[in-house]
Amino acid sequence: MKSNILTIMKKELIRFFSDKRMVITVLLFPGLMIFLMYSFMGDAMTNMYTVDEGYTSSICVVNLPKSIEYIASESGITLTSIDNSELEANKEKLKQKEIDICVVFPSNFDSAVSLYSASSEEPAPNVEIFYNTTSTKSQSAYDSMTSLLDTYENMMINKFDINKTDTIYDVASEKDAAGSIFASMMPMLLMMFLFSGCMSIAPESIAGEKERGTIATLLVTPIKRSELAIGKIFALAIIALLSGISSTIGTLLSLPKLMGAATDSLSTNVYATTDYLLLGVVIMSTVLLLITLISIISTFAKTVKEATTAVMPLMIIVMLIGITAMFGDGAKTEMYFYLIPLYNTVQSMTGIFSFELVPVNILVSVVSNLIYTGIGTFVLTKMFNSEQIIFTK
Repeated sequence: MKSNILTIMKKELIRFFSDKRMVITVLLFPGLMIFLMYSFMGDAMTNMYTVDEGYTSSICVVNLPKSIEYIASESGITLTSIDNSELEANKEKLKQKEIDICVVFPSNFDSAVSLYSASSEEPAPNVEIFYNTTSTKSQSAYDSMTSLLDTYENMMINKFDINKTDTIYDVASEKDAAGSIFASMMPMLLMMFLFSGCMSIAPESIAGEKERGTIATLLVTPIKRSELAIGKIFALAIIALLSGISSTIGTLLSLPKLMGAATDSLSTNVYATTDYLLLGVVIMSTVLLLITLISIISTFAKTVKEATTAVMPLMIIVMLIGITAMFGDGAKTEMYFYLIPLYNTVQSMTGIFSFELVPVNILVSVVSNLIYTGIGTFVLTKMFNSEQIIFTK
């Protein structure tokens, strides 16, 4: 039995790796495209929402107070004083993105602020800032100006400070920050990558052989149908796992750019070897289950195209299950969640990435996936024994 299973596996692997286009499409192309796409998206979003380093904002100010001029010069912000008669013309320039913002102070602003009392019924001195939200430079200048005015206000009425010492007040460590980001994103991405890898090869191996008529040749050879099913599942799982690894590497390499400045300290070095080993075991059991499910669906189909279409509902289910990692508050602790196929994988991954894993739950998840795979293999064997299913044209 063992030799027959190895023969089937060898046949599937040779068929795959001898096709250079298939190898490039399934193994190399996904990881490369994901890396390029995510890196491009990260650079695009960074350029969209940030201003080039060293850029000097063009800020026009009406009734520029001496106090604000001093604070601005200390902060490295250049302010250009204009007359009130020039305001409308500069607002038009702002609309055309020729300048960044226009600021209008009340006349005698400093004295009005010093005389103002919050307990009085009089309105506080109002500063008007005109800006253009369609311009990243204008939005940046607006943020800088409001921050400067907040500083001025604190100087005038400062009664207490918040976090003014050199003490580090954020109690979250680099490990915690990385775990939070990876736990919310990677389970969903990994589920998509693994399913994509399985879907790219399983229909071709099952429905493709039915379509070409070669599966009939296999079935008349002196091997058990269970050996054929197990051999195909193991071989396809190996290929799908390699495809998932390619996509995962591409994602991990491009993730810092995709996340932008928030991931300056993001690193996979926070995970230990045992974390990667546990993740690998969970992924392998999941790939076996996914390959089995897609193989069963593909066996019902007459052609590869029909099999691909039939697998779409399962793909939607996998994506929805993967998304649950983004909305949960860490991994579930109740054991029964780890008996639910595919959902148990997402919870296991979330626990591993967030450093909240419970070894027993991981074990339950892996064992249940293997049991479901065994049941699926039994079903696939029965389907191979059915001439009505295998030889239907």
